Amino acid sequence: MKRLIALIAAVMFCSVAGAQMMTTYFNPVIKGDVPDPTIIRFGEWYYAAGTSSEWAPHYPIFKSQDLVDWEPCGHIFAKKPEWTKSSFWAPELFVHNGKVYAYYTARRASDNISCIGVAVAESPEKGFVDYGPVVEFGREAIDAFVLEDNGELYISWKAYGLDKRPIEILASKLSADGLELEGEPFSLLVDDEQQGMEGQHWLKLGDYYYIVYAVKGCCGPGSDYEVAVARSKSLRGPYEKYSGNPILKGDAENVLSIGHGTIVTLEDGRMYYMCHAYMRGANFYAGRQPFLQEIALGEDVWLHFVEGDIAKLEHPRPSAVDGYKWHPREFKDDFSAKKLRPEWSWNYIGNDVRTSIKRGRLSLSGKSLDDSNVGTVLALRPEVPNYYFEAVVANRNDSWKGVVFYGDERNLMTLGCKGDKIILKMVKDGVESIVATDTLPEGKIELVMVVQQGTKVFFDWYDEQGGHRIGERDIDLHDLVRWDRVARPGLYHEGDVDAPAVFESAEMGDFFWIR
Repeated sequence: MKRLIALIAAVMFCSVAGAQMMTTYFNPVIKGDVPDPTIIRFGEWYYAAGTSSEWAPHYPIFKSQDLVDWEPCGHIFAKKPEWTKSSFWAPELFVHNGKVYAYYTARRASDNISCIGVAVAESPEKGFVDYGPVVEFGREAIDAFVLEDNGELYISWKAYGLDKRPIEILASKLSADGLELEGEPFSLLVDDEQQGMEGQHWLKLGDYYYIVYAVKGCCGPGSDYEVAVARSKSLRGPYEKYSGNPILKGDAENVLSIGHGTIVTLEDGRMYYMCHAYMRGANFYAGRQPFLQEIALGEDVWLHFVEGDIAKLEHPRPSAVDGYKWHPREFKDDFSAKKLRPEWSWNYIGNDVRTSIKRGRLSLSGKSLDDSNVGTVLALRPEVPNYYFEAVVANRNDSWKGVVFYGDERNLMTLGCKGDKIILKMVKDGVESIVATDTLPEGKIELVMVVQQGTKVFFDWYDEQGGHRIGERDIDLHDLVRWDRVARPGLYHEGDVDAPAVFESAEMGDFFWIR
């Protein structure tokens, strides 16, 4: 791609960060949209997973050896379980009898009600076997968390979020194998202030049981999530809410909101809480990103964050490292692997996505599951507000083959090749409009999308003669962002399933525009 990169700025960042990051780290520790994170220690590794919502594969998994440097390593489900329909939210990993359990929220296909299912694996990287719903309660059961207490298992969840009554955190005893409820549900906490309550972590420390939970609004530009705590000397309560709540909140400069997470305990007994946070300003458009902060029991026998109740970006590392490993935020795929890399995700709503990789080329198509003619997208999570995404189109046919800025199946903007034309089009609330067209030359075509400040976009295309601008310079696409997730860049196909889009390469990285 013919782009201007501020290489000097990156080098300066490396040299400054390299000196101090051996003993400190910066949030977010996982870049990009991974809401409702869960974290466990399994063997020599830490594993984290998070909400995938309407993207597949379902529930991305990451691993780390130091809680700070994370890499993607797969997903809980490659295909959605048979009983599910959509809305794959808030997975909770739990280690029991040497195996890894994943309790997860999804809408039931038969009635669209959110239930909690369970799946089990020998390890987070060896594939989960689904055992179906374990919590089917009322009009909504979400945000599972499992506590083992004196050899017995208990599951908690958020209830009544869709009813005209206060939200509650409910709980029930689980069977010894963790697959079924035993006995009647009981109440742990009631949202008597009607400010919202969800994403709880339930634990026992000393004489008390504690519930660390999120309050207020989770999602979108108006999110005001905060972290609160309650305690009881009895597992079943009653639980007393801390008078000093919230124990963690955002700030006026960097963090808009923060909450919904779980605690992992290190071998030396220190505890770290991983939750998600929205950043302020243009960084908001990277989504709900995982933050890590140390939490401890205070002299008042309440849980507090070690560095105070204001979310911070820089923290002491859990352990010192020999040197700082700087990884440029750049993704390149020449499709030389035998299968898709784990960074890719696709839209499964209304679409049967089909991909294949042969001889260094990706074939992408999809079959609409209804009459809506939904296009197929293969996307990446943006990690910063200023980035480029580019792809080389290697074939010609009457289907759409291009790059896309994708909110959902009814809200997107795409630059693509179709027949003998290069076309830039917008789809807003399902209504399509052509923005600009150009003549498609012979040979391979490189399509480029540049995103600045999260939603301001321009498009170029390149052939042997050089670069060509199409459309206006800064098209504001903030209206395409959905309430619970951010827009993603990606590859796009629309048309006959037997006339796929073929791509030779795809690339995404930071973009520093020099005016």
